[in-house]
Order: sequence, then structure tokens, then C-alpha cells
Amino acid sequence: MPDSRSNAPVNEEKLDKLAQVAVHTGLGLEAGQDLLITAPLSALPLVRKITEHAYKAGAGLVTTLYSDEEATLARYKYANDEAFDHAAGWLYEGMANAFGSNTARLAISGDNPMMLAEQDPEKVSRANRANSKAYKPAIKKITGFEINWNIVSYPNPKWAKLVFPDLGEDEAVAKLADAIFAASRVDQADPVEAWKQHNAEIHARRDWLNKMKFRDLHFQAPGTDLVVGLADDHEWAGGASLAKNGITCNPNIPTEEVFTTPHARRVNGTVRATKPLAHNGSVIEDIEMVFKDGVAVEVRASKGENVWNKVLDTDEGGRRLGEVALVPHSSPISQSGVLFYNTLFDENAACHIAMGQCYTECFVGGDKLSEDEVTEKGGNSSLIHIDWMIGSDQMDIDGITQDGERVPVFRKGEWAN
Repeated sequence: MPDSRSNAPVNEEKLDKLAQVAVHTGLGLEAGQDLLITAPLSALPLVRKITEHAYKAGAGLVTTLYSDEEATLARYKYANDEAFDHAAGWLYEGMANAFGSNTARLAISGDNPMMLAEQDPEKVSRANRANSKAYKPAIKKITGFEINWNIVSYPNPKWAKLVFPDLGEDEAVAKLADAIFAASRVDQADPVEAWKQHNAEIHARRDWLNKMKFRDLHFQAPGTDLVVGLADDHEWAGGASLAKNGITCNPNIPTEEVFTTPHARRVNGTVRATKPLAHNGSVIEDIEMVFKDGVAVEVRASKGENVWNKVLDTDEGGRRLGEVALVPHSSPISQSGVLFYNTLFDENAACHIAMGQCYTECFVGGDKLSEDEVTEKGGNSSLIHIDWMIGSDQMDIDGITQDGERVPVFRKGEWAN
């Protein structure tokens, strides 16, 4: 229900707790460390609270870059055609320099998932490609885990109405806010302690998988019969992780996954999505793919197929996998029954795979590997990294050992051990 003290639909006390979790659990922000935030204008209330708690934690300088839906749409309505092959490289170079100087990174997710749904998919694709190329120097420092970083969310009204179309705007925002708070564990009495316990459970799963050292994972469910080879010397990660700058952080709030790097040249079979994918203002539904020797050679979708193919054609690595992640069907986000149309949440309701760039942290000694060594071990390189959901309560997964032995990992969407 709306908070009676402010006449606003978002509960101020829980929002304050989310800001504290973002700073202390998500980022692990250290005294003297600068912080760069990116956020939509609609997330201003959360930005202000995060900024407050960052400075209370001793932050050096907090800088926020805002995006605005109307300004974004103005580009698609009025910009010259050649503008869609252009990106603010100077901005991303500055971000890369900031990360190189140990600035922490926090992104607030909360854009309208359908923002670009009515725009020319060719222009959207070109703009995304140009942006990805310009962003690469900065994103490499994030995927390489050189700094502590975190993503949290705030309920944009249009996003809320997409998730809860039968409610009025204020009620939809309040309900989405409550769903975000629950998934982020800030509805509990001591959210920081709750995250410590949750991280311990994730780490137990991670440690077991690292002990098993599987060669492959075999996914089986209706429409899915997929063998995902795992990269040589892969290492599973999940929950709180130690960045190369020595700071432990939780990159995603919420998170329910353990994940690693698949072998980009050893993925074979068929796979079917179990949830829609909201990506850059478009919703792609009923994705089906056929992989051969690591490449998605057949791609289908009942909605957004053209957009999806254009995204995958961003570069050579766009049709190969960069991540495989395991999430039980009993995860709180799955059990909430809410389809968020936001990958940060929906990926934590189901097992998922990601097209594109791998995480170099998911290799033994990954911080010391060159790009060529990562490629040799099976890691993928791409300008994109897009997760899409394939898990359900019908998903069975077997781990295949180096000797070919099959070990149950998931049965009917749950951990088998």
C-alpha cells in the first residue's frame, strides 16, 4: 500500500534499507572510494538514498549519470539516420578511466521495458551495436571483475503497469516495489544478515560444483535437449565475490544463481525459453534455438524474432554462449509468480544461458589469463552479454564427468543433492 507519510506508492523505510544493502552488501563500498551511478530519472528517490548512505560509508565522490525515456525517444523520432551509428565514446572512455582508478560502479535498473517497442528495429540494432563498441573498454573492467560493482532496481511506473496491467498506476508501482523489496531481502528485519546467510547457501552449491569439475552439463526439459560443454579450467561463481581490487561485493541484488563459463565451441542440441526476454525496449517471446559446435545455427521466436537475430548478429561471438547459470525453481522470485520483464529478476527465477561475452572471473586464475588464453580454454568474446531463461519445474540436469559418468544435478527443477 502507499506510504501514508509521503503519499508516495514506494515505502520509504524499505527503500532506505535497499539503499543500505546496495552500498554495504552490493558494493562493499570502502572509505575514500569514488562511486559512479547510472540511473533513469524515475529512480531519483533511490539515487538520493544511495548517495546519502555512500557518503555515510566514507565515499570520496558520488557521481550520477541519468537517462530519460522522453529524451531517448526523441532521438528515434528526430535524429538524422547517421546518428544511429554513433555513440558517446568519450563518455565510456571516461568511465573506463574511472574504473581503472578504482571507482565503484552501481547501476539502477528501472527503465520501461517497452520503451523502444514501436521504434525501427534496424535503428535500435545499429544504436545498440555502436553503444556496445564504445562501451567495451569500460565493460571489460566489469566483466573482468576489476572493480566492485552492483545492480539494483527501482519501480518505473510504465514498468509497473506492464507487470501489473490490471492495477492503477500507484497501486502497480507499490506492488512492484514490494516485489523488488522481497526479492532483494530488504523486507526482512536485518537484510544485511539475511544476505550473509543467503550467500553462504549459494557458496555451498558453488563449492560442490567446483569440486565435481564437470566436463559437460546436459539439460533436458520439454523442447530442450542441450549439452553444454564447460570451458577448460572453468570455475563456478555466485553470490558475494572478491573483485580484483580486493573488495567483496554482490554484483546482482537480487541473485539466486551459481554460474560459470561454457565452452564456446562445445554446445550442441536444442533449447527452448521458458520466459519472455525483455531487451532494450523490446520483448522477445518463445525463443527456440538449435546449437551446433557452439553456434546457434537456427533461431526462432514467436515475437521479436527479427530483433533477436539482429542482436545476435552484433559480432561473431553473438551466437555463442558466454554463461550458463543454475537456479532452482523454488527460488523466491520464481515462487512469487511475478514475471518482471526485467532480466535482473527473471534470470533469478530460472536456469539460464547467456549469449555473448564470458566472465573471465569464471576461470581458475582468470585474473592472470590473456584474451588469447581465455579463448583457447573455450571462453567467448563479444560486445553483447544477454541472459535468457530456460529453466522450469520440468528441468532435469546431469553433470558429465571427465570420465563420462553422469551425476544428477537437477531433478524437476530442483537441486538433486
